Amino acid sequence: MYLFFHLNIFLIAVPKKKKAQTMTFVPRGSAIAKIVGANAARNDKFDNTVKMWVFEELVNGRKLTEIINSDHENVKYLPGHKLPTNVLAIPDLADASRDADILVFVIPHQFIGKACDTMKGKIKSDALGISLIKGVDEGPDGLKLISDVIQEKLGIAMSVLMGANIANEVADEKFCETTIGCKNKNHGLLLKELMQTDNFRVTVVEESDVVEICGALKNIVAVGAGFCDGLGFGDNTKAAVIRLGLMEMIAFARIFCTAGPVSSATFLESCGVADLITTCYGGRNRKVAEAFVKTGKSIEELEKEMLNGQKLQGPATAAEVHLILEHKNLIDKFPLFNAVYKICFQGHPVAEFIKCLQNHPEHM
Repeated sequence: MYLFFHLNIFLIAVPKKKKAQTMTFVPRGSAIAKIVGANAARNDKFDNTVKMWVFEELVNGRKLTEIINSDHENVKYLPGHKLPTNVLAIPDLADASRDADILVFVIPHQFIGKACDTMKGKIKSDALGISLIKGVDEGPDGLKLISDVIQEKLGIAMSVLMGANIANEVADEKFCETTIGCKNKNHGLLLKELMQTDNFRVTVVEESDVVEICGALKNIVAVGAGFCDGLGFGDNTKAAVIRLGLMEMIAFARIFCTAGPVSSATFLESCGVADLITTCYGGRNRKVAEAFVKTGKSIEELEKEMLNGQKLQGPATAAEVHLILEHKNLIDKFPLFNAVYKICFQGHPVAEFIKCLQNHPEHM
């Protein structure tokens, strides 16, 4: 079965002869729904029907689920892109996820706890999950990955998918790559079969924790890139932000990934440097951060004005990372991450962002 989720996507895939359920609510969720729906329709391993959970709301006086099911388009979050006719929108999360064999989660990480609580006890105990959620959680013992949160709450095996996958380009079927992090080879190959198309190419790696950390931390770096754009710095400065941000991402992963040695090769996959570059040039974290500098408005105001109901992940992740680093007394080793946090949440002048680059430990 397939299941998609509110504000990004939460997808469930199911082998043949079982029902597929899917959930969607934002561009990225609908873009993945388009891929999964098409693949399910032509692959005998999966049931043809893809059920998609949609948080119900009215759009021009009509229920969004009714629009999707009759017009086959998520007119609010991915207008102009037709969904496959086998994608069925359902407004109840428990109904959409019931009897699913594969669950694909893509929602803002702030909401994953509530979603899992709704699903707990109502899904298969041997279901396979894959998370597209880009963020981390700050637990009592420090870092907690979103996939770990899901696994602990639902008791299911988890994998992750991260990469340079801007939703509108994916929906337009422009060529891109992505990375699945999966410790179980058979699970990884099944998920690749579910996701891959001619223009959405999938690489599977074992370091799922590194893949997930890349997906979370690159949003913090993208906020810094947006600050540079808003301040009028050029491409040389943005290149420095990307490089120094990547160095902090690698250092963070080497400190907090406990599954084994961290290979720098994973950072060369789509989940690493490719996603970082794309987000620092084209992502919504960069765009909102630039507007933050130019308008003087708060992040919350700009979210409402610019994101059409979506949530910005970079500042929220910066706040959680700050708590994690503070707990370990490591803040000074991550000046770029720390500068983004201070500017977003402590009122530090954005013009001081350049100082974190000028005085970065990498140059000492």
